[in-house]
Amino acid sequence: MANTGNKAVALAPEIAVSRWFNTKEPLTLSGLRGRPVLLHAFQMLCPGCVAHGTPQTQRAFDLFKHSDLQVIGLHTVFEHHAAMTPVSLEAFIHEYRLTFPIGVDEAAEGTPLPVTMGRYGMQGTPTSILIGRNGRIVHHGFGQQGDMALGAIIAAELAAVFDAPPQV
Repeated sequence: MANTGNKAVALAPEIAVSRWFNTKEPLTLSGLRGRPVLLHAFQMLCPGCVAHGTPQTQRAFDLFKHSDLQVIGLHTVFEHHAAMTPVSLEAFIHEYRLTFPIGVDEAAEGTPLPVTMGRYGMQGTPTSILIGRNGRIVHHGFGQQGDMALGAIIAAELAAVFDAPPQV
């Protein structure tokens, strides 16, 4: 728990990644504290991810690349495990020209749901989660979201003061 003003708020759970693409160093939420983080959970065989979510995330990455927003893709496989291997994902990243960092959500034992997906209680893909500068979840959206709506949420967080007390 983090103390924000006189109210305690839960920090976003750490991501669990087994492999990274498009980054030289592994990324952690604790290492990114102080920066807003857009976490985009997707599957390469998810039609909504391919048609909308992942292109939207690439647009957000391109639009906000001169800000301190950190965009992270999370390939979170909960079905068709045999088809969605890291080799297949690497080809997908190349074909769709994705340039933001992408991690493979760590497989969990005894369940088809990967670790980070479970930690965040994700309903499926695509899922967009915005984590604020203070490490708390600002937005948790499942399914298709409008570019302007997501952009407005990101812009508001970019303008926010770090560790500001919550409004009552």
